[in-house]
Amino acid sequence: MNYDKMTQLALRGVVRDAIRRVIREDGLPGAHHFYITFLTRFPGVDIDETLASKYDEEITIVLEHQYWDLLAHDDSFEVTLKFGGVPKYLSVPYTAITRFHDPSVGFAMQFDPPEEMTETPPTIARLTPDPKNKPAIVEVETTPKPSKKNTTTKKTKPKKKPSPVKAVPDDTDPDAPKPDDGGGNTVVSLDAFRKK
Repeated sequence: MNYDKMTQLALRGVVRDAIRRVIREDGLPGAHHFYITFLTRFPGVDIDETLASKYDEEITIVLEHQYWDLLAHDDSFEVTLKFGGVPKYLSVPYTAITRFHDPSVGFAMQFDPPEEMTETPPTIARLTPDPKNKPAIVEVETTPKPSKKNTTTKKTKPKKKPSPVKAVPDDTDPDAPKPDDGGGNTVVSLDAFRKK
């Protein structure tokens, strides 16, 4: 279990849900505004080449008043922002985000940078179950127990059961208490139950 990575993915889901709320409410409520910093060369980032060359490693964008076409997908978000008065389209996977900050409420998150840029990034879509996809029902095959009323059963020879064998430790301690042979529980070797 890689709990650190799972936590990072879950927290990126908070960013996705915040963006979805902005879309649902047709804008940022109250004084809320988001500073989102992301890696410009991360796989899946779609950014204008002039911006990518100017901000070679990462860029911080602000979602406040002037943004257009904001969309939140399971794994990424899209937005159009103006840079120097020119509208630029951005598509950013949530896994490319390194920082998220809403200064109106003092909320900030910093994410670990991905270990390898060439590796396919993990997805947060798997963390949020799709209500359309119901869990699969697994059928377990069981053998029906014979009924006491069933008198037409075929007689077969019973299989020979292995006889129980006492387990003897390899290194016996002379001071150790001796096992009780008075007919109580018997310790048997695991080898006695294995098929030969």
